[in-house]
Amino acid sequence: MKFVASIAAAAFFAAASLAGDVELGGMKSKTPAGWKEEEPTSSMRLTQFKIPKADGDKDDAELIIFFFKGGSGSAEDNLKRQLAKFKPLDGKDKVESKVDKIKVGKLEAPYQDITGNYLLKKRPFDPADKGVEKTNYRQLYVILLTDAGDFYPTLIGPAKTVEKHKKDFEDWLKSFK
Repeated sequence: MKFVASIAAAAFFAAASLAGDVELGGMKSKTPAGWKEEEPTSSMRLTQFKIPKADGDKDDAELIIFFFKGGSGSAEDNLKRQLAKFKPLDGKDKVESKVDKIKVGKLEAPYQDITGNYLLKKRPFDPADKGVEKTNYRQLYVILLTDAGDFYPTLIGPAKTVEKHKKDFEDWLKSFK
């Protein structure tokens, strides 16, 4: 019973997602209407949401919140790892990428925007998983370092769909209190 209570307490203080509310490191925000919460598909995912595709796109986007209690390396290492998941779009020399800052609650966080051909892997750390290339994908990636651990809100999907939901994603991040 002690073990269950400590897990519950850790989950409460680290992050939670109930009825459209998400908590990251003690800050809360309500998810936009239309984001459908799903069961996380990996133990590295704290929670995830399906975000409806734009007209003409084949796939929905995903909002994934990765969580690492002890962190996962420097911000620079994480940004490089994310960039390595992409190849240049056909006819381009390099992957389109830009890094800015975004305010999440009282914290200023690195905010990476990548567009290219995404290599989707079911098992990212398995060298045998060669992945499936998804053409013209976009990823918005935030590195949020808190006392409760490191959170990585990530919006990924077809470029047109991500563009459609970019403002909602940014407004959601900025509304954490």
